[in-house]
Amino acid sequence: MSLIKDEYQVIIERKEEKAEGSYTAYLFEQGIDKILKKVGEECTEMVIAAKNNDKEETVYEITDLIYHTLVMMANQGITPQDVEAELKKRAEKRGNLKKFHQVDKNS
Repeated sequence: MSLIKDEYQVIIERKEEKAEGSYTAYLFEQGIDKILKKVGEECTEMVIAAKNNDKEETVYEITDLIYHTLVMMANQGITPQDVEAELKKRAEKRGNLKKFHQVDKNS
């Protein structure tokens, strides 16, 4: 998690500095709609790369998705520690398989 925390800190610095020519600063300047659009795009690109069974491209797209998710988190005041705390709570739960309702694919 430390690489993610390090990247998050750089994103926070870019947000505060508003450095000209910084892609991260540009995203913050454009606002939440642009940030969420990029998260959605990167998510879709990751899914396509995985579906194509292209490991190298999938890793690349996962990295893009993580970056844009961190930007969204910083914009919303969510820290990596917040996510880590939630992951720890979930790790404590065992045997919590939920029953999913089945969707009729013919409808």
